Amino acid sequence: ELGLSRPTKPQELAMPAILDGENVLLVAPTGTGKTEAALLPVFSRYLSNEQPPGIKILYIAPLRALNRDMLTRLESLGKKLGIKIEVRHGDTPASQRQRQAKVPPDMLITTPETLQAIMTGKIIGKHLRSVKWVIVDEIHELAGDKRGAQLAVGLERLGLVSGEFQRIGLSATVGSKERIASFLAGSERSIEILDASMEKGIEANVESP
Repeated sequence: ELGLSRPTKPQELAMPAILDGENVLLVAPTGTGKTEAALLPVFSRYLSNEQPPGIKILYIAPLRALNRDMLTRLESLGKKLGIKIEVRHGDTPASQRQRQAKVPPDMLITTPETLQAIMTGKIIGKHLRSVKWVIVDEIHELAGDKRGAQLAVGLERLGLVSGEFQRIGLSATVGSKERIASFLAGSERSIEILDASMEKGIEANVESP
């Protein structure tokens, strides 16, 4: 269960644009449902058409962001929808890597560093030709360092293999939204910046004993 009763503000903003196929940068605080805001419309588009073999969805995030709770939620949702989701990073066992090369998942959750590694793989690299959606989580953490430069190059290399794909970035509230959007989409692609920054109010009552 996702624990959702109605869409959050970020979800209300992002879902229509993603369903329309737009490149999107969604800016919102942590804990407001950004992951679901990106994945639910992507899954809807995925299920609405017959898909070719190979990896169709890439979910890229820093290793720190790939916590057990998030992975459990995504894998559970994938099972309910009939979408095969697997994880690939530096600690993935060799047996699992070999299985992914033989039978690729529909969605691969990975890190910027591992994306570079698998693109050169003779077998797993071929499965990336089917990619249609790329979601970059915690993109604000990546945009300003060497991992970000590595990711930017990796996305352009991926485009040469798979053709153009929909780009979706998820970011915490930042002051440089335009720079991060440009980092994700490049200079020649359009991208919609959706700012769902919200103030978190705290109500405190002080009682004197």
